[in-house]
Amino acid sequence: MQNISLQVEKMSCENCLSTVENALKAVNGVSEAKGSLKDKTVTVQYDEMKTDVADMAEAVRHAGYLII
Repeated sequence: MQNISLQVEKMSCENCLSTVENALKAVNGVSEAKGSLKDKTVTVQYDEMKTDVADMAEAVRHAGYLII
């Protein structure tokens, strides 16, 4: 398992945070996604054999946000 911290553009409220976390948790291979509104980041634990940052960025983009 790998951990990565992703900076998310436009994540400004609890609803935004929940949307981003849920989008990431829906990605096959992601086991945990925990965000911080203060830092505008989400720390993701994932299986690098099943997914990668590009897949996670795409899921976040589909939810209406961007990884920067």
